[in-house]
Amino acid sequence: MEKAQLARFEAILMKKREELRPGQTKDERQEAHDFGRDEGDRANFSQSKEMAFRQKAQERGLLILVEGALSRIRDGSFGSCLNCEQEISLNRLNAVPWSRYCITCQELIMERS
Repeated sequence: MEKAQLARFEAILMKKREELRPGQTKDERQEAHDFGRDEGDRANFSQSKEMAFRQKAQERGLLILVEGALSRIRDGSFGSCLNCEQEISLNRLNAVPWSRYCITCQELIMERS
């Protein structure tokens, strides 16, 4: 992969990492409001807390993938499939720059799951 392409992907990944870093999401103090008077209000509050927890877990997982891609840029393995070691297509990397697998290997992994 050319240096210019690597630099572009690195910039994209660094921007994404900054978006996902803790403290960049909605301030939790805004969520610490009164439970409400009735059971419906408490259920709504509980559901919104659960949704926020799941969203943060997904963001943490994505952050790990982004940091892994940045690490692969540094060690020179970015753009190579971690399974078959073939080059990942630029179209795939443009769509999902933190991709670890080529589309063929990704499909095989998804079938096994």
